[in-house]
Amino acid sequence: MELTLQDAQRKVDEWIQTVGVRYFNELTNMAILMEEVGEVARIVARMYGEQSFKESDEAYDLADEMADVLWTLICLANQTGIDLSVAFEKNLQKKTLRDSRRHQQNPKL
Repeated sequence: MELTLQDAQRKVDEWIQTVGVRYFNELTNMAILMEEVGEVARIVARMYGEQSFKESDEAYDLADEMADVLWTLICLANQTGIDLSVAFEKNLQKKTLRDSRRHQQNPKL
């Protein structure tokens, strides 16, 4: 199933309105976003970095934690009136203009 950013924003909003009662305020969602990003970092550090898993870490699911980050980011976008599809396209254009030669000329890559 293909899901656009607009679809995802709509689905999150529908869920919030019917199941979640209301959005947490923006500051709460920002704190939750940082918490979720930290959980992704913890898993990546253990899967691809030099840290080892503890018994309490082994139930973590990287895909699920990434989805939690996306969910919370979508909540913030919805409650601040940001269309992520539009924002993403503008950001891609910015990166393309800014970095059109930079990465190709980077000897480290």
